[in-house]
Amino acid sequence: MADAVAKMGLRYAVVTSVNRDDQPDGGAHIFARTIEEIRRRVPGCKVEVLIPDFRGDWNALDTVLAAQPDVLNHNTETVPRLYRQVRKGAVYERSVELLRRSKEARPDVPTKTGMMLGLGELKEEVLSTMQELAAQGTDILTLGQYLQPTREHLPIVRYVHPNEFAEYKTLGEAMGFKHVEAGPLVRSSYHAFDQAESARR
Repeated sequence: MADAVAKMGLRYAVVTSVNRDDQPDGGAHIFARTIEEIRRRVPGCKVEVLIPDFRGDWNALDTVLAAQPDVLNHNTETVPRLYRQVRKGAVYERSVELLRRSKEARPDVPTKTGMMLGLGELKEEVLSTMQELAAQGTDILTLGQYLQPTREHLPIVRYVHPNEFAEYKTLGEAMGFKHVEAGPLVRSSYHAFDQAESARR
């Protein structure tokens, strides 16, 4: 990874992975080593990590935070009511706790989360979830349209109008998020560098 970052001359890298349930710490040490190697080979490159919930292993979270990422990202993905359907094996409360613990342990590291819309959530549920995420001190929120990758994946319940995304952005900023990126094609790494810069102002 560090070789690729160096070859491309990146100033900002977003590092994520598939679930590493084969590792005792869920791959936390791999995230930490990757951050360290990028910093060693490409001084000045900022590193954002998009991590899993480590199944509630908070020592694993501490391992990642000790490597001092520039942004700690963990996607919430959807509203609590849809968790069992959308994120099998994940727990909404655990994701919220991860964001809270990250901010408490390293208040200087911006925290970030994202949600997909169009899965059947109600507007009131989106706003309630946004409020809970903001209450954890989460700095950056991304909201994008869910798109069905294959027929085996969940169907799209509705397409969210761009005006609704714009409204969520305005309301999210009023809730206290330092930056809200909201739009049909937004994904968690969309304009990640600009998001991080905005959150640090």
